[in-house]
Amino acid sequence: MPKLKPISIGPVTIDEPVILAPMTGVTDLPFRKLVKRYGAGLTVTEMIASQAMVRETRQSLQKCAWDPSEEPVSMQLAGCEPGVMAEAAKLNEDRGAAIIDINMGCPVKKIVNGDAGSALMRDLPLAAAIIKATVAAVKVPVTLKMRMGWDHASLNAPELARIAEDLGVHLITVHGRTRCQLYKGTADWAFVRNVKEAVKLPVVVNGDICSLEDVDTALEQSGADAVMIGRGAYGKPWLLGQAMAWLARGERPAEPSLSEQYDLIVEHYDMMLSHYGVQNGVNLMRKHLGWYTKGMPDSAEFRHAVNQQDDPKRALSMIEAFYAPYRLRAAA
Repeated sequence: MPKLKPISIGPVTIDEPVILAPMTGVTDLPFRKLVKRYGAGLTVTEMIASQAMVRETRQSLQKCAWDPSEEPVSMQLAGCEPGVMAEAAKLNEDRGAAIIDINMGCPVKKIVNGDAGSALMRDLPLAAAIIKATVAAVKVPVTLKMRMGWDHASLNAPELARIAEDLGVHLITVHGRTRCQLYKGTADWAFVRNVKEAVKLPVVVNGDICSLEDVDTALEQSGADAVMIGRGAYGKPWLLGQAMAWLARGERPAEPSLSEQYDLIVEHYDMMLSHYGVQNGVNLMRKHLGWYTKGMPDSAEFRHAVNQQDDPKRALSMIEAFYAPYRLRAAA
């Protein structure tokens, strides 16, 4: 079992470097608050488009909203124009970001077609210009998230990491896939060691880390200084806290009981309604309900029914009825 030491990101110290990955449509303020309650060394916002941030669109302001319980919070930006990225970074600094994270890893077609995200791994001069402008625009530390490369013929993450280090970036995160893999296949944690050996900065390993065993293996294979958990936390906002206890003390905390999970889901639902409004809150909560109930008896039928429901009061009644047997068992 690897032991992780505290890492420094400029003036920010992360005592237990288990980090929540930025995930569009998932790591919004309600979800991050739940994760932080169970334990996370650092949380990162959803990816915020720099152009939208500069225009201060409603969606970008929702994405950069944060809670004091998260401090320090990292805000992630994506874009392809150095000047716009710099302006967006300054706006997020003004809004309380302790760290600005640059996205050069998103593989989604919409982002890549706009020459942002992982598309920048095909244009290192532009990537360098964006990093340089962003670092110069803010006083807070800047970090960088990337993939191994565009495809297996151009695994240039170590080269981009060296460029970023020279330009003043304080930490590198590597998702162990290429852009062309999207989320297929398996993450190559061992490749991350190439980035670790290329720079003196803290390096974070990311991709397919869904259990405590995965945490151990990813750290052993990569030699990384920290672990970032993304999709493994779907329906398990407590997973990062479990990983922190495992790495710090060798403890394997139990999963919350189903009765406790029910209380958590109701709280999560209420936070989503408050954050997004009724219609969007109900719609966006559906995927979380799917993740929370995955693998439970009769959960497919429950999800099919609750996903047809637009009235949050009725949906909450259906959730209560689904969990009632488990709550009664716990009470007995």
